[in-house]
Amino acid sequence: MVTIVNYKERQKDDGASFFVLELQGCIEMTQSKTTGMFYATAKKAIIPSTFDEVTCKGLIGTQILGSIKKQECEPYEYVVQETGEEIILSHRWVYVPEGNNTTFSTVKDDFKPETDVFSKNGSLESAFV
Repeated sequence: MVTIVNYKERQKDDGASFFVLELQGCIEMTQSKTTGMFYATAKKAIIPSTFDEVTCKGLIGTQILGSIKKQECEPYEYVVQETGEEIILSHRWVYVPEGNNTTFSTVKDDFKPETDVFSKNGSLESAFV
């Protein structure tokens, strides 16, 4: 389950504006690599919408079935707001609707499953003979 926690106005290349919704996943406890202490955090993702500002404002607090998953992407520069440090990231967080089994790994085009492991007589036989 994810929750709409905010919205923001963005500009298209042609100058037209639209609104995006900020989604937040459930609370997670993460352990600091430097201190070993735990802290509470939640994954966030941004999705575009076709809604006007009034509708977006009214949607804050709405819960939606799904989750926020990590997706690998081309490396990009990111500035940590708290420290001003520039880092290179190669992932982003994306919303995945519940029941969508999309994986974000790349499948080779030449992948061919090995069919010799399956029974050809239609009978279920134990693999542990």
